[in-house]
Amino acid sequence: MSERVTSATTVDLSQFQVRDYDPGAGLFVRTAWFLFGLPLLRCSVLPSSLLRRGLLRLFGATIGVGVVIKPGVRVKYPWKLKIGQHCWIGEDAWIDNIAAVSLGDNVCISQGAYLCTGNHNWKDRAFGLIALPISIDDGAWVAARASVAPGVVIGRSAIVGFGAVILRDVPPHEIHTGNPATFVRYREIGTNNEPCSLATASGSF
Repeated sequence: MSERVTSATTVDLSQFQVRDYDPGAGLFVRTAWFLFGLPLLRCSVLPSSLLRRGLLRLFGATIGVGVVIKPGVRVKYPWKLKIGQHCWIGEDAWIDNIAAVSLGDNVCISQGAYLCTGNHNWKDRAFGLIALPISIDDGAWVAARASVAPGVVIGRSAIVGFGAVILRDVPPHEIHTGNPATFVRYREIGTNNEPCSLATASGSF
């Protein structure tokens, strides 16, 4: 085992190249977003979701009606973002979307949640880039401080619990917590506002 490790070729980051990746917008648009658009989106002085929705749309995002976007939200590429109707995006949520991120209707992304669409090929000496989309279906909730890995699909009305690390798809109506996240129970949505365990999922809005 030691001989195998010793003889293995190490990663050489100087060889890294973004070969086939398409950022989806030209240099001028990307520069304008990072210099002006993103600071305005994150600005705590601007309390209005209306302004944030308009800003994201200006840079190519698809945003439904009734979407609430709190201060501190970070979006990598708005033109690769689609948000359905009546969604909530909490403070300091980070949508790191070098690949497409799609949110259905009535999706809640709580404070400090991280949606990561970028990865690297660790078998590649040049540490090649891998970009995979994330899809979050209607009624799902990604609770505070949770992280969602590239290529993951969060099913309809599923819950990603507080601080969970999601490496695989979460089926509809399932609640997953932990690191790495595992199934806890099924989500039952009623009309009588029954209390739920804060250990299962958390993240006020």
